[in-house]
Amino acid sequence: MAERVEASVEEGENTIEERRIGAMWELEQKLDQPMDEEANNLKNMYREKGLSMLMLLRLSFQSLGIVYGDLGTSPLYVFYNTFPDGIKDTEDVIGALSLIIYSLLLIPLIKYVFIVCKANDNGQGGTLAIYSLLCRHAKVKLIPNQQRSDEDLTTYSRTLVAEGSFAARTKKWLESKESRKRALLFVVLLGTCMMIGDGILTPAISVLSATGGIKLSSPKISSDVVVVMSIVILVGLFSMQHYGTDKVGWLFAPIVFIWFLFIGATGIYNICKHDTRVLKAFSPTYVYLYFKRRGRDGWISLGGILLSITGTEALYADIAYFPLLAIQLAFTFFVFPCLLLAYCGQATYLVNNKEHYNDAFYASIPRSVYWPMFVVATGAAIVGSQAAISGTCSIIKQAVSHGCFPRVKIVHTSKRFPRQIYCPDINWVLMLGCIAVTAGFKNQSQIGNAYGTAVVLVMLVTTLLMVLTMLLVWRCHWILVLIFAFLSLVVELSYFSAVLLKINQGGWVPLIIAAISLLVMSVWQYATVKKYEFEVHSRVSMSWILGLGPSLGLVRVPGIGLVYTELASGVPHIFSHLITNLPAIHSVVVFVCVKYLPVFTVPEEERFLVKRIGPKKFRMFRCVARYGYKDLHRKDDDFENKLLTNLSSFIRIENMMEPALTSSTYSSAFSVNYTQESRDELLRSNSNHNSNNNNNMDMFSSMVDYTVSTLDTIVPADSPHNAASLSQNNTVEEEEDELEFLKTCKESGVVHIMGNTVVKATKGSWLPKKIAIDYVYAFLDKICRENSVILHVPHETLLNVGQVFYI
Repeated sequence: MAERVEASVEEGENTIEERRIGAMWELEQKLDQPMDEEANNLKNMYREKGLSMLMLLRLSFQSLGIVYGDLGTSPLYVFYNTFPDGIKDTEDVIGALSLIIYSLLLIPLIKYVFIVCKANDNGQGGTLAIYSLLCRHAKVKLIPNQQRSDEDLTTYSRTLVAEGSFAARTKKWLESKESRKRALLFVVLLGTCMMIGDGILTPAISVLSATGGIKLSSPKISSDVVVVMSIVILVGLFSMQHYGTDKVGWLFAPIVFIWFLFIGATGIYNICKHDTRVLKAFSPTYVYLYFKRRGRDGWISLGGILLSITGTEALYADIAYFPLLAIQLAFTFFVFPCLLLAYCGQATYLVNNKEHYNDAFYASIPRSVYWPMFVVATGAAIVGSQAAISGTCSIIKQAVSHGCFPRVKIVHTSKRFPRQIYCPDINWVLMLGCIAVTAGFKNQSQIGNAYGTAVVLVMLVTTLLMVLTMLLVWRCHWILVLIFAFLSLVVELSYFSAVLLKINQGGWVPLIIAAISLLVMSVWQYATVKKYEFEVHSRVSMSWILGLGPSLGLVRVPGIGLVYTELASGVPHIFSHLITNLPAIHSVVVFVCVKYLPVFTVPEEERFLVKRIGPKKFRMFRCVARYGYKDLHRKDDDFENKLLTNLSSFIRIENMMEPALTSSTYSSAFSVNYTQESRDELLRSNSNHNSNNNNNMDMFSSMVDYTVSTLDTIVPADSPHNAASLSQNNTVEEEEDELEFLKTCKESGVVHIMGNTVVKATKGSWLPKKIAIDYVYAFLDKICRENSVILHVPHETLLNVGQVFYI
């Protein structure tokens, strides 16, 4: 028995000695180190479930209404925009059809469905999703708020590159200069802005083209009447957005399914009725003959051919709703054949009826099914428009999460599908844009030119991002990357050069939309980065705060104070500003950092990271709440209760995992000489800081006269024998006492302390910066939502701390 006791004591001594050696690092790291261990404890593994063939077919059918509504309505207006001045030679129709066939084959089928769609971020598509993927594989994010613990998330998937490889050299080249990171973000934002323009132009051209078919049965109806009908439908479409697609979504797939069956069957009917010689367009020889015969006019007509693949960019953005295999099956075996039949049927009809170039779609329909086709076409146009609007709201949400767009209101429209969202402000802006475009142009030709410009720029941006993805993420051989880039750019730059020739014929519209959107996003992102940098430079060292003593030199009043900050470590300027101007602080202080990571979602059980700051008697904690760009702050989430629940869980786990670690272990580390004179000096320094915000807040650390003993003096207050015997008896009691204290403080009240900051440009800044910060950003900050509203903080528990940032 004596030997076992002696062994136990010796083991206790060794354990304490190991802890003492493990504490031999810098004091600041000891006090506020990254949350790697906490994150590792939360990590869970998930297994992806396979899908049966029956389920895949069902999902493929459902994908028709969400993914292919935009692409499927292109036959309404392609030939009209290709031959706006009429058809002079029937061979031109065959050449145009050949271009359409190979455009559909190369871009939507091969490039997007089988290559680009694989470059998704855990199922999420779009330019910002690719950017998030790149941010995880290279340090290209301009706001460096990521920590090692973030990489332990189950959704934080990435691959490591081998040293000395081409991918490693590319990664190093991209990370080496700040200008390259900014250039990458600019390209991403350009693609995002063009997608916003897509959300305006898609409803306009789809609805106008569908309703324009009524003129065939009633030639006396003027174009103005058609425009008014289109505007009425658009107003109704946007007015119904707040109900969400869940209410009428079950209609989408059947409508688009019937639409594809109709256009495919009509194509077969026209081929059999008129002429089968158009099928020779499957030979690429007719592409060469088309350009040889038409010359410059043939090149300009590429702007119309381009419309046959519009909606492909939306296909990539909407892949999150369905498995990739289901989308590939639906497009390869149903959508693609139906589109080919539809265009071949229209071409067959135009060969024999060149005068119907402006209404080829409706003119080629058998009279007996005209009205059913008109109704289904209008429904398909609405479905395609709905997908574009929903996609735009989703993109805006991603941009907000990346800190590249003002905080706008986001509403949940479905309890069953949490990712179905609605942005009221963006919705009405899109509606006004659609009405302005429809009423301003009044015809499909100019809107088609604008639409084509937006689409081809999105495709070019996607190609550039795919090159980086293939190198850094997939680690493809550079020859394969070169082949992909060459083939993609040859096709897309050809289309781009064609739409540039139509800039004065409507192509300027998406450029104006993109310029305005890019200005808003660039100014907001620039100010966001500068605010974060100011926070980093203005933070106070944790050792200084702990040097103030357990009471922080203040009166500790009952309650819990949640201090919000963008920093995941260190004391924010808002807290130092608060305690130097108020004589009291809450009994429990929690520094809360709400940050967004370059992942599509953070599982609920991995959302919160909690750790203690300093000894237990300080009652100070840090909590990091992590969100992905698809996660939303729902009102029923009850952020405050979840945070405090995780805080209680942390206290229980801490006491179970570290029974030998007592508060005296920490308290003996500090020898403090905190005087009233040092506090007065701190108050004066803070006053001087308010009058001149250019000074670095690190000076606070030198305003307090305190001394910190060396870390090798961090030893238990009790002897090893006492620590080993008493810790087990006191663990449960200490845990219960602290949890009871936390419960009492919660009942006393929880106060959310947030910074009400005003950002201004520093004196002497150049004029563009002053305009951007003092006027553009100030206006955007005034009209956007506050963080307290986004987190659903009750107004009666909110404490705003005013401060001015000069950047």
